[in-house]
Amino acid sequence: MAATFSSREAAPDLVRPRSVAVEVTGLVKAYGGHKAVDGVSLTARAGEVTAVLGPNGAGKTSTIECLEGLRRPDDGALRVLGLDPQRDGAALRPRVGVMLQGGGGLPAAARAGDVLSLIAAMHENPHEPGVLLERLGLTGSARTPVRRLSGGERQRLALAAALVGRPDVVFLDEPTAGLDPQSRVTVWELVAGLRAAGVAVVLTTHLLDEAEKLADHVVLISGGTVVASGSAAALTATEGHVVRFNAPAALPAAALAARLPAAVTVTEPQPGQYLVRGTAECPLTAADVATVTAWCAELGVMPEGLNLGRRSLEDVFFELAGTGVGTEVDRA
Repeated sequence: MAATFSSREAAPDLVRPRSVAVEVTGLVKAYGGHKAVDGVSLTARAGEVTAVLGPNGAGKTSTIECLEGLRRPDDGALRVLGLDPQRDGAALRPRVGVMLQGGGGLPAAARAGDVLSLIAAMHENPHEPGVLLERLGLTGSARTPVRRLSGGERQRLALAAALVGRPDVVFLDEPTAGLDPQSRVTVWELVAGLRAAGVAVVLTTHLLDEAEKLADHVVLISGGTVVASGSAAALTATEGHVVRFNAPAALPAAALAARLPAAVTVTEPQPGQYLVRGTAECPLTAADVATVTAWCAELGVMPEGLNLGRRSLEDVFFELAGTGVGTEVDRA
């Protein structure tokens, strides 16, 4: 996989250093006086997947579009492969792959195979278009005009267009949105191959399990600012474990907390999703778990999906999104 979808052709034993490929410092982007991006700073390295997460309107797409050179920042410094996306766009374009949200930007009247062949012809050492079409399940749609492709087919063609030139940096905006499970796995495999080849992959996604599976580094944006960053493992590390379960929304969580040690917290990050968390000094015990299940039994509710373990990236997302509390975790 990695050899088929490698970046630049290189000797098999060449290992690329994990150098900084993308660097953003104090990025500001405003629309009509509203700061959609307000001081965002982040770094993405070669040979790593950096996931930019955030609720709708958080500023993640505006951040990526500034890096792609599609929008002009109002303030801050941006570097992609050491170059300015606005001033050095001509030098960057052959080295950067871009997949827009929703598979946009493709010529509607052109046939899918012709689109990919045309883009490949613009690059010095492209992938074979037919190989990419086959890998993404598009061989049968090669002669179909883009406007007649399904949403999922258009999405996969946009991904192929981003990869065909063997880029050193790839920006993927919601790459698996609307894809069926099999196509989603195929995209994950492609992203893993890009990482193995030393490509810097920067992606946005609203699928938190996807970010947790793929990303080496996670940047969580809320309200136009970075509220957390670090590896998924570091962000989800839990001292004292957590109990997670689903039940009817708006149960009296404070009453459950009152039965547990003072250091244990009980939250409802989303309606009907409950999180009971201990600490290093006061880890959860078997008695605490029994207290949780007994409390549910008294209320006549079934704690569905109850499990004891660490926090998920989804837990972190709902704890921090919208809080404006900045957190940075060292790379794991």
